[in-house]
Amino acid sequence: KVNDNLSINGFIDGSYSTVDTDGQPKTQALELDEVELNFVVNAGNVSGLIAVDSRLDSGDGTKQEQDLDIEQAHFTYSLDNGLSFTFGKYGSKLGFEREDPAGMYTSSRNYANALNYGDVDSLARTGLAANYSTDAFSLGLSLDQDQGDELKDDGEGLNVELSLSYTGIENLTLNVGYREENAQTLGSVDQDTDVLNINASYQVGKALLAAEWQTEGNKIATENDLDAIMLLVDYDVSDKLGVAVRYTEEDQDHDAATSLETSKWTIAPNYSITDSLGAILEYSVQDVDKATGSKKVDTYGVELTYTF
Repeated sequence: KVNDNLSINGFIDGSYSTVDTDGQPKTQALELDEVELNFVVNAGNVSGLIAVDSRLDSGDGTKQEQDLDIEQAHFTYSLDNGLSFTFGKYGSKLGFEREDPAGMYTSSRNYANALNYGDVDSLARTGLAANYSTDAFSLGLSLDQDQGDELKDDGEGLNVELSLSYTGIENLTLNVGYREENAQTLGSVDQDTDVLNINASYQVGKALLAAEWQTEGNKIATENDLDAIMLLVDYDVSDKLGVAVRYTEEDQDHDAATSLETSKWTIAPNYSITDSLGAILEYSVQDVDKATGSKKVDTYGVELTYTF
């Protein structure tokens, strides 16, 4: 806390990993993955966030160094009746996993394909959002556009996202979200993308049980559908030690040449070294089935996250 109107927090995240893929040389990486500094402002009914970060992962599956960037920058005006309005650059509300490593149960993200909508580095938009909250539920609507998009091409329009979160039952959180990405029309081909996400979590003693189902459909020359599921159990062995076990599955139904099915098991013990420094050890085994053949991918890694 700097004063009554400003506070600062952030994190430093680094990792080491080794990846062993059938038929390919083993790869290793020691990286400083992300550094983020958040400025949180508050003045009466108006609050705001400016998140400045430098991230190694570009969000599209490639690794490349990035200079400092504005991850998020938005302000929110809140009314006394539970209604609020947000304007600026912000992320999607879809998905069980959220944006920062400090809020994740594993080192790697759920999915191999572009379905990690909770990752704000991959899905940051500029727009206007409205949210209505009560003790039992929260309802959100976002009208937004891609960064730098001028909406000048045929078929383009504002993206629309609807989200509902229900917490009316003790220890249960249920989230439902729908998103429509309005892309340009190429010839007579509609390239809009529709996403439906349903996820839920339930706390049972020291164990958190979570499940997610997501489907994405679009048309790029031919019909292209992508479905994914996630099952997760996170158990707190003690105040400092926990372990997460996760299963994910993805099915991309496009055409015979590009159809893809993947499944992955992940086990990730985590340990709080101090109140501010945490470590995650992770092992995952992934099976990839393509029209051209199948392969197995083993990944070992350790991640350190320092929060302040």
